[in-house]
Amino acid sequence: MENKTQEEASTIKVSSLTCIDLANTNLHQSADSLKQACLDCGFFYVTNHGISEELRDKAFEQSKKFFALPLEEKMKVLRNEKHRGYSPVLDQILDPENQVDGDYKESFFIGIESVKDDPHGDTPFYSPNLWPDHDVLPGWRVTMEKYYQEALRVCKAIARLLALALDLDGDYVDKPEMLGNPSAVMRLVHYEGMSDPSKGIFGCGAHSDFGMMTLLATDSVMGLQICKDKDVKPRKWEYVPSIKGAYIVNLGDLLERWSNGIFKSTLHRVLGNGQDRYSIAFFIQPSHDCLVECLPTCQSENNLPKYPAIKCSTYLTQRYEQSHVDLSIYKQT
Repeated sequence: MENKTQEEASTIKVSSLTCIDLANTNLHQSADSLKQACLDCGFFYVTNHGISEELRDKAFEQSKKFFALPLEEKMKVLRNEKHRGYSPVLDQILDPENQVDGDYKESFFIGIESVKDDPHGDTPFYSPNLWPDHDVLPGWRVTMEKYYQEALRVCKAIARLLALALDLDGDYVDKPEMLGNPSAVMRLVHYEGMSDPSKGIFGCGAHSDFGMMTLLATDSVMGLQICKDKDVKPRKWEYVPSIKGAYIVNLGDLLERWSNGIFKSTLHRVLGNGQDRYSIAFFIQPSHDCLVECLPTCQSENNLPKYPAIKCSTYLTQRYEQSHVDLSIYKQT
């Protein structure tokens, strides 16, 4: 567990991140700026994304309404084996070496809405969603589905810039096995309570994201911190503030593997300050059967692939199982 004096000393500043304008018609200029941001720390902002403030505000409003329900009502949509539905406080532990119990957050998972006889129906990350009762939260599903589609659109636009930044064609990511048929997951999150790293109490433990990248909307309550170099001891943590009208984006493990470590999946965490804090994270990853292996532009005779090829669903399943409690414990209570 981290020493308190070291921990306080290592939280040094508010981070200054690159801002990428998605309305810029000079795609190669944007790709160059994005590449530098990815080489620097793997976190950046995007603006002019096309998601209306009205929709964003409505999604946050509906999210708060769900988390304000009695626990008994929320447990009616407890997450299933395919990670759809409600995840209670302490359901996830992302940094077991430094956390005592788990993350002091509750969340709700929403994925691509599959239908009966869907050809992907038996795969790990495709499933019908679980939804709160319409009579309890009227309009909730409609709002979340609309926001989901908008977030997916933005992520695909960023992914095309990432392809250019890695010297690929922009449409490289549009292949069916990549983002032509993604297994994206949206997660509504509510943090509460006061974190104390010296006692192993975190809103969200230190971790890197599992997938390709994450599009994050947060309220104005500070809490997100990043560590640009996880190998430096003590770790230096920097706060990432929310900027009105912008989204925070960070790279995930799969992109680090694709890029042969050129782009990093940066360590981050959330510290609670006693205030309620809400966020909406959108995790995009390729099709479940995509083989994630070093991209052709990221290897050479002098720079051989550093990571073995792995199927997307295999990697994600491992990471989810490692970080979540067994669902059977909820059946015992």
